[in-house]
Amino acid sequence: MLQDAKLALKNNDLDRATRTLQQLLAANAEHRDGLYYLGVCQRQSKDLAAAKQTLLTLTKTHSDYGRAYQELGHVFLGQRNVHAAYDAYRKAIALNPTLTASWKSLALIYQREGRQADAEDALDRARALSRLPSELLTVNSLIYEKKWFVAEQICRQFLQRKPHHVEAMRLLARIATELNILDDAEFLLESCAEFEPNFLHARLDYIKVLHRRQRFKKALQQADEVCAEHPDNIATQIARASALQAVGEFDRALEAYDVLVAQAPQLHTTHMARGHSLKTVGHTEQAVESYRRAYQCKPDFGEAFWSLANLKTYRFTEDEMAQMRDRLDQADTSDEDRIHFNFALGKALEDSRQYDESFAFYERGNHLKQLNSGYRAERIEVEFEAQKTQFTAEFIADKAGSGCSDAAPIFILGLPRAGSTLLEQILASHSQVDGTMELANIIGLAHRLSGRHISAKAQRYPAILGDLDADTLRQFGEEFIKETAYHRQGGAFFIDKMPNNFRHIGLIHLILPEAKIIDARRHPMACCFSGFKQLFAEGQEFTYGLESIGRYYRAYVDLMRHWDEVLPGKILRVQHEDLIDDLESQVRRMLDFCDLPFEQQCIDFHTTERAVRTPSSEQVRQPIYRSGTELWQHYSEFLAPLERALGPALSDYR
Repeated sequence: MLQDAKLALKNNDLDRATRTLQQLLAANAEHRDGLYYLGVCQRQSKDLAAAKQTLLTLTKTHSDYGRAYQELGHVFLGQRNVHAAYDAYRKAIALNPTLTASWKSLALIYQREGRQADAEDALDRARALSRLPSELLTVNSLIYEKKWFVAEQICRQFLQRKPHHVEAMRLLARIATELNILDDAEFLLESCAEFEPNFLHARLDYIKVLHRRQRFKKALQQADEVCAEHPDNIATQIARASALQAVGEFDRALEAYDVLVAQAPQLHTTHMARGHSLKTVGHTEQAVESYRRAYQCKPDFGEAFWSLANLKTYRFTEDEMAQMRDRLDQADTSDEDRIHFNFALGKALEDSRQYDESFAFYERGNHLKQLNSGYRAERIEVEFEAQKTQFTAEFIADKAGSGCSDAAPIFILGLPRAGSTLLEQILASHSQVDGTMELANIIGLAHRLSGRHISAKAQRYPAILGDLDADTLRQFGEEFIKETAYHRQGGAFFIDKMPNNFRHIGLIHLILPEAKIIDARRHPMACCFSGFKQLFAEGQEFTYGLESIGRYYRAYVDLMRHWDEVLPGKILRVQHEDLIDDLESQVRRMLDFCDLPFEQQCIDFHTTERAVRTPSSEQVRQPIYRSGTELWQHYSEFLAPLERALGPALSDYR
């Protein structure tokens, strides 16, 4: 039906296109493309009032769709409301910078206002986009609309004709990055660097992908090279500072950020990055100063306010609270900033014990986040069932003797906000244990084994493990040890604290049968609500809804019960509440499980000086405290959907 309407529109048969689109919308009133093309038809039919209403409906239900705002800008111009048109076009290019018509319209508006420099910049942007091959312009736009698979298809077809076109390779790498196919992205961008070393945009993308793959040393090497070649470019210097931070050279990273702050004092993102670096090494007061500088440079920068809230120990001033509320009332505040402001206000009001209003802000933030998420609980549950089906006791017995015998890895896993950072801090305080970070290697291997299929039913993993011989499994284990060596500091053991590894315990056992696995578990209501009110930097999409996080916790408990049955004694479960009640007994229990002698510094974990890269960084630098374990009870009147979703896991979770 949509294709019929588009064909009618192309043939200028506006009446037929309108009727077809109205039929489509009668079945699905929020259909994005249906609303968009109806708005186009109405504008071209000179019914500007109807077009405006249709497009405003579209922007309410699909607030991240740049083309909707561009079309709305055209309508406002038709109504001679230049100010509203300007706002709409600015919103359009913020969401999708490839919208040539928006840049051209902005250039005309700037010229009318006598803003010649801005007009020329907008025209330059439009000219640059116009110089792109039409296929790549389409790919660019589809990327911003998150239509990854259509964009990939067009890009691959273009590359079949022009296999060494570096911009096409860069765009395909970006699509691969969004789909988490990072090995493909790295190969494409490395090829770009070889074919066109001066293509700075691709070089910077390459550094980002290396960072995502936790190949920090190589990322720093690339950053050093581009900085030497482009010493006055702010973007290259930022890339280098970030790479220095990633390799743990925090003093040099902070020196680099200080230089950047002096060169570009109004660049809000630099103050933000500097604050993150200071937070990681425990310089909280200086981190606060940097975060404040960030929002002073850009008052609507919601991430700066959330970063303050995410310290967990910061208390907002009345002026800051008023500023956040005011920004939420502004129509031009972006969805991303709105999400950050809602979560930050939720935390601020929680700290002042205004729980009803606090929950309202948390709920709004989660709703906005969920609108932009593709998370489907059913897919995850199918994935978990596939793990249970594949990893039977018979299958595991059949694979006995496979894998790498290195006993150095200690995996701490579970759900986010279950206390895994605390367990890591305790064990990393031991003289024989290196704390690292949330390593992406196991998840990366699972993605490689899954292939390129998006449908959970079509994925090769974990079934493909049945086809792998002992040598291949051993090679995977050795590869893990080799790739993670960079993160170690000489200890006999090291920790991988990636929570989501619980989904791959079977894979871990096959490739690293001697590894230790610790499951960090927390009371379901406390754990789930803590996740619900946490805005994660990336991933953990299941947390942005009470029902979805409850279903996920329930599925997690069920899968862990399966691992206990088919791998008896393999996993040590540490209940967060037990740790708080009797720290020393639980610490000794963990050390015994890991074949480590007792050391007092594990009890005094809060005095250990090390970089901590998770939201709990400030909390694990304090002694054990109980107050957070029952916080959820202040919100209990709002949590009925969570209780229903948890089902039997609400009481049967240990």
